[in-house]
Amino acid sequence: MNTIVLSLGTTHPWNVAGVGRDLIVGGELGVRVFTAVAAVSAQDGRGVAALHAIPSNVFAAQLSTLPWASAGAVRIGALPTLGAVRDVAERLRAHPTLFAVVDPVFAASRGGELSDQAARYGVRDELATLPSVVLTPNLAEAAVLLGIAGIERDAIGEAALTLRARGAYAVLVKGGHLEGDPVDALATAEGVELFAQARIAGEMHGTGCTLAMALACELAAGRPLPHAVRAARAYTRAELARH
Repeated sequence: MNTIVLSLGTTHPWNVAGVGRDLIVGGELGVRVFTAVAAVSAQDGRGVAALHAIPSNVFAAQLSTLPWASAGAVRIGALPTLGAVRDVAERLRAHPTLFAVVDPVFAASRGGELSDQAARYGVRDELATLPSVVLTPNLAEAAVLLGIAGIERDAIGEAALTLRARGAYAVLVKGGHLEGDPVDALATAEGVELFAQARIAGEMHGTGCTLAMALACELAAGRPLPHAVRAARAYTRAELARH
């Protein structure tokens, strides 16, 4: 296991999302995962029951222990506070050639907040604007970042382009919550590519975390971005089909 991905985010007791899920995905894809925990959550199938943000000095100390120079990519999940966001942004600015897959997880899919308002603004203004970032919001998260009420199917490509224009390397807006068959939109310097496939019957908690981590693993292995997106989507769909 020579390929390394750094996972920065929040825990989930079931390890179906967050840094625990990243460890599982990394293991399955043959990647070594190093973690820094920004918050500890208490969650179950009903949502978030409690959230404890790790003190800023402790989180920053964790970041300083990670093998940044040896990493192939970073996967960033839920960051609870603006301080945590800024600590991560500072590290990314110090390693500008390192791909960072930023999954702007603001709330749990079953309910409950995972970041405060200041942290959300920080992700929008300080992480989503970095040229090393591949941003992977779902429709609701993309709408928050854009300051709009929602995103319709025919506007998903434009939403991805608008977010990318703020400075990110690429933006993948995930349309899994659309009615009917899902479609994802990848915006790069070359334009927009849409990924549309039939919906898989079934439900799996943590699909966004799974896709983001799989994408980070593919990028860490040196795959070109479009190939990495296709491989990460295929992995996630296979996982969904198993549930």
